[in-house]
Amino acid sequence: MTCLPQVSLTPAQMHDRAIRRALTAAAFFAALATTTPAYPAALRSEAILTGADVRLSDLFDDAGPQANRILGPGPAPGGRIVVESAQLAAIARQFGVAWRPSGPADRAVLERPGRALPRDLVQAALRTALEDTGIHSTDTEMDIAAYTPPILAPDATPEIAVEQFDHDRDSGRFSAVLAITAHGSPQNRLRVTGKAVEMADAVVATRRLTPGETIGAGDLRIGRIRASLLRDGALRRADQGLGMTVRHSIPAGQPVPTAELARPVMVARGATVMMQLETPGLALSGQAQALDAGGIGERIRVLNPSSRAVLEAEVIGPDRVRVSRESAPILPPNRGGTPVASAPPPRAYAQFSDSAIR
Repeated sequence: MTCLPQVSLTPAQMHDRAIRRALTAAAFFAALATTTPAYPAALRSEAILTGADVRLSDLFDDAGPQANRILGPGPAPGGRIVVESAQLAAIARQFGVAWRPSGPADRAVLERPGRALPRDLVQAALRTALEDTGIHSTDTEMDIAAYTPPILAPDATPEIAVEQFDHDRDSGRFSAVLAITAHGSPQNRLRVTGKAVEMADAVVATRRLTPGETIGAGDLRIGRIRASLLRDGALRRADQGLGMTVRHSIPAGQPVPTAELARPVMVARGATVMMQLETPGLALSGQAQALDAGGIGERIRVLNPSSRAVLEAEVIGPDRVRVSRESAPILPPNRGGTPVASAPPPRAYAQFSDSAIR
């Protein structure tokens, strides 16, 4: 005895086979039934189904009093079936429809409309599952990989239940199993994968910033970036970086670390600066030599050429510094080579005593 090979069928093929069997059964019983009065009719070679069942009126126009008779299940939403000539003839005889095939090429193609399950509905269900893991979904950027949506009846309202959800917070990768039910459609189980990455607002560069550049108003903006890229010390407000110079290159779209910024140099090392000493009701000025470079608001060392005292001063403008009378001078290096702080020597502010009162 020869064994026939087993052939596995897809769910759609099994569904179509069941429909064909139902229609063949109708033809079989038509051969056993007594002939009923026939009604002249025309074959509908193409028909759009409005429901889940195939009716006599879907195959023939003017099918008579049994036009609304259900013949069997229709295809799934978005599917189609073909009723061949022999089946059509048997169905016509059973239900008294006056139609005969003109040849084997006669057939009826039945299509059932459908619509794809919208991606945003799936994402909404996944975001709810993400919330259950403790992650704020509104701060998350989600992408579903290779989304193949199930097809539903056009007027169906789907319900989506997340049966399984696994998410790796470090990589952002997730996988989930969804159960999808909708009236007039078979239940679907959909497995989806993708990435759900936590996002954060941050100050980012609008273009590539190169070393030595001074940041202008259009160079920074607030952008959404991956939270993992945001490090401690990054700028929180765009105005914090205005007027600053860049130490190292910062790519466009990347957060701006404060450590990579410096104030513009207002005083160069070794430059002659105007040193100001201000006391209540009195302002004195004199020249000094900058021992350090600095920007606005930074404190540098300056040398009073008259007293040879080293003072700490605040940079207040281009080649301008300010010292306080209460500030203790830093004496010239001792024999160990290290500057030390001390009480002001008698001539620490000698040059000021010779300066004009402003």
